[in-house]
Amino acid sequence: MEVANQSIVVEFVLLGLSDQPRLEKTFFVLILLMYLVILLGNGVLILVTVSDSNLHTPMYFFLGNLSFLDICYTTSSIPLVLDGFLTPRKTISFSGCAVQVFLSFAMGATECVLLGMMAFDRYVAICNPLRYPVVMSKAAYVPMAASSWVAGGANSLVQISLAVQLPFCGDNIINHFTCEILAVLKLACADISINVISLGVANVIFLGVPVLFIFVSYICILTTILRIPSAEGQRKAFSTCSAHLTVVVIFYGTILFMYAKPKSKDPLGADKQDVSDKLISLFYGVLIPMLNPIIYSLRNKDVKAAVRSLVSQKCFTQR
Repeated sequence: MEVANQSIVVEFVLLGLSDQPRLEKTFFVLILLMYLVILLGNGVLILVTVSDSNLHTPMYFFLGNLSFLDICYTTSSIPLVLDGFLTPRKTISFSGCAVQVFLSFAMGATECVLLGMMAFDRYVAICNPLRYPVVMSKAAYVPMAASSWVAGGANSLVQISLAVQLPFCGDNIINHFTCEILAVLKLACADISINVISLGVANVIFLGVPVLFIFVSYICILTTILRIPSAEGQRKAFSTCSAHLTVVVIFYGTILFMYAKPKSKDPLGADKQDVSDKLISLFYGVLIPMLNPIIYSLRNKDVKAAVRSLVSQKCFTQR
């Protein structure tokens, strides 16, 4: 009866990264610069993978999908975060929060599956090079990429469907700078055990399975590389997957650190823990999409050559 007398939540209030105005201005500048780098870096990668015929291969097709995904993921939240730095009261409507949660889940799950697909591509290229054109034909890698998007969207649809059915009729303050699903579920005035179980199952499917698949793939890759007689041959073979391995380590390392670090039981340490959680989420949501194109560009001669060719063509047409 007490719940029924409370008003239904129509909007949420986001506490943001910090309550210090000077610090928020610094965050605004830094995040804006990083967001512009994300758009530029990933946009250039998409452009060169589409325009350069030498990059019309499975690996660069997956890379183009990853870049597009990073742009979508950051665009679903960063503009709202930036706007929050400029307004004293950071609010988001219930429907806007639901859309943000949906996109966040969809992009995150899709990236997990996509990184697994890219690991399989590197496995076939190094362990079965003669069969690579057959196994990784266009008829195979396009559906593989499409299935990663479908799987991520389906997972997100399940999670958001369960979340929006919950009654939100009390506190509407989210201790985060975006609509983070766990922070939102804490505000529900009903049992969320089904949501927690569903999230656990999704974590096993979209985090555990891809990590295991990537681990096994790289064990096979490492074993094959060590069998190559020459050091130069080993170096060249490893260079073809070093960028992907670097991205995987940073991506999953951040996620594992986010979920595995111990929670503080001291009330005085709760605020520090909240700030720490927010900074880790910021690293995961902004820094990783910014680093991905940089890593692939610095560690890939084909991409660097394609970018130089694109720049030279642009300069030539302007003369």
